[in-house]
Amino acid sequence: MKIEKFDIEGLLVIYPDVFKDDRGYFFESFNQKKYEELGVSLSFVQDNLSRSKRGTIRGLHYQVGEFAQGKLCSVVSGVVLDVAVDIRFGSPTFGHHETQILSEENNKQFWIPPGFAHGFAVLSKEAVFSYKCTNFYSKNHERAILYNDDDLKINWDVRDAIVSEKDLEAKPFKEIEQDFKFILEKK
Repeated sequence: MKIEKFDIEGLLVIYPDVFKDDRGYFFESFNQKKYEELGVSLSFVQDNLSRSKRGTIRGLHYQVGEFAQGKLCSVVSGVVLDVAVDIRFGSPTFGHHETQILSEENNKQFWIPPGFAHGFAVLSKEAVFSYKCTNFYSKNHERAILYNDDDLKINWDVRDAIVSEKDLEAKPFKEIEQDFKFILEKK
């Protein structure tokens, strides 16, 4: 297993060890001990699955306060463009985003810690998206940023996006509250 870090502090892509043969493949989708050995200490309390058709965009979502969530994202079937936006005020990468193609073929996992808005777009005919959460869902603590906000300039790689009414009514990026502050971790 290996990890990849990015210019945006906190985001990681995790490449599990995948064992393939003529029957198919096997890999551990999560092993707490192995993640801790890589310096990634995570405690999950909720797993979510989402099935969506091509062109669906879900996001950009996040939770605040005592219900802030980190998410370990992967794809069970299909292909998605996964997006994380830095919403930590004071961060040198505030408002920047990272995108990753997650698929049943590449088996990558995208770790998105609290302090990021998250969304994804389905690029295949259909996709089953999985994410493990570090905190429980709370309707009173959920927030959203408009997926096609002009300031964020995210290329979702989707024509004729299918977006929920709720997500279409999300706030523009410039109007989000300072729910997260960037804290530089000492090395």
